Amino acid sequence: MFLAAGNYPGPVRDKTQTNSREPGDRLIRAGALVFFIGAVATLVTVAPMLLGTTPFPTFMFGLSMLMGVGFLLAGAGVFQSIAAGRRQARAGR
Repeated sequence: MFLAAGNYPGPVRDKTQTNSREPGDRLIRAGALVFFIGAVATLVTVAPMLLGTTPFPTFMFGLSMLMGVGFLLAGAGVFQSIAAGRRQARAGR
């Protein structure tokens, strides 16, 4: 159902379905998951340095880089969502 809302010139949906998928949603969710895994790996890697114990192997430092990869994935998903919104707005004119 579409309603006019305030000074907004076009129709506005009054309810958004929770199961609706927009372009870029999967990339954003995957990016958040990869970022979280990288954050945990960073904490695990830094903990021995702060506690004065034996450091973890070098590959753990590589896993820490997943934070950046996850951030880039989520950013790509946001840009994909923005592009889809622009395409939809142009088609609606």
